[in-house]
Amino acid sequence: MSATAISTAAASTSQRLTPAQAEALWRNWKHRRDVCSRDRLVLAHAPMVRYIASRKVRELPAHCDVDDLASAGLVALLEAVDRFDPLKGASFEQYAWTRVAGALVDELRKQDWASRSVRREGRRIEQARDAFFARHGNCPTEAELAVELGTTVDALRAALDDIQRSEVASLNAPARGADDSAPVEIGETIQAPEGGHEPESTILGADRSAAMRTAIAKLSERERDVLSLVHVHEVPGAEVGRMLGVSESRVSQILSGIRLKLQHQLAAYDTATAA
Repeated sequence: MSATAISTAAASTSQRLTPAQAEALWRNWKHRRDVCSRDRLVLAHAPMVRYIASRKVRELPAHCDVDDLASAGLVALLEAVDRFDPLKGASFEQYAWTRVAGALVDELRKQDWASRSVRREGRRIEQARDAFFARHGNCPTEAELAVELGTTVDALRAALDDIQRSEVASLNAPARGADDSAPVEIGETIQAPEGGHEPESTILGADRSAAMRTAIAKLSERERDVLSLVHVHEVPGAEVGRMLGVSESRVSQILSGIRLKLQHQLAAYDTATAA
C-alpha cells in the first residue's frame, strides 16, 4: 500500500490514541504478536508521518516529493513499533516522532546532491539579502550583497553558481502558468540551441565531447573518483568526504580544482579550433 493510501485509510478509520492506548496496542503486538493491534497503531500514527513530511518539503527544493518522504517515514514508523521500549520513559508517539523525523532527514540528504555547506551558504545569502531589503527598501546589487556578507563579488558569484546547480526540477513537471486543460511540461518549453540540428554543429559538438573525455582522463585517480561519485552516482559531498577520509570542505576544494582544470583544457581546445 502506498504512503498516500495508508494516510487516507488512517484519516478515515482511526483517531488519535492516548499514550496508554498506544502502549496497550504495542504490548499486544510485542507479547502476543497481534497483527491487528500493530496495524491499528501504525494507522493511528500515519497522519503524523504525513505532517512531518509536509513540513520538511516546504523547507527544501521542489524536486523533493512528499509521497517519497512519507514512504520513508512509514518504514521508520514500522521500525519504531519493533524498537519501542516504554521503560525508557517516552511515549510511543514521542519515540515514533523522533524516529520518523530522523529518517526523513536521512532521506532528504540522499536525494540532495548538494553538500550541507552549499545549503548553509544559500540560507546565509538569503538572510543577508532580506536584511538589506529591510533596511533600504530595495534588492541589493552583487557588490552590495558581497559587502553585506563580508566577501568578494567573485566569491559570491561562485557560491551562487553552486547553489544554482543544486536546484533540480523535473522536465516532466507542469510549466508555470500552464493551462490545466492542456498542460505544458517544462521540457516542452526549452528551446533547442541555434544550429543544434546542423551537421557541422553536431560534428563540432562531438569533437568537444571527445576533448572533455580526454581532459577527464588526464585527472588523477582521486579526482576522477570524486567527479564520478558526485556527478554520476549523486553521492552528497559529506558522504564522499567520509568515504575518502577527508572533510566536506576538502571535497568542495577538490571539485573546484577539477572544474578549473577542465575549463583550462576546454579553453585550450576552443583556442586551437578557432585558429
